Amino acid sequence: HVQLQASGGGLVQPGGSLRLSCTASGTALDDYSIGWFRQAPGKEREEVACIGKTDSSTYYPEAMKGRFSISRDNDRNTMYLQMYNLKPEDTAVYSCAATSFYGTVAGCYSGGYGMDYWGKGTLVTVSS
Repeated sequence: HVQLQASGGGLVQPGGSLRLSCTASGTALDDYSIGWFRQAPGKEREEVACIGKTDSSTYYPEAMKGRFSISRDNDRNTMYLQMYNLKPEDTAVYSCAATSFYGTVAGCYSGGYGMDYWGKGTLVTVSS
């Protein structure tokens, strides 16, 4: 199975940028559709961005468009989430996830309902 480890979280001021990384081990990341998700205390987990392994399509919920960008580096077996113009409401635990079942971004919806493997997550705090 694939093991995922997210990193790069921390404290950032409003308007700042941050890049999160998720490194896969145990198998090749390019065999999976991947995604980033976040969850704030008392809130349900929501999808941030995803990439389908077969069609290479990306998916961003409307609320995420323009400030979040997902990418992958298969040589490094790592995926990234670049975040821009961060706001306090972006404060959450950000997790990476993957699925080998879905070749598209279909598993990304509803907070990553179709994802099979999850990393622990990294905390992003946006505050002045």
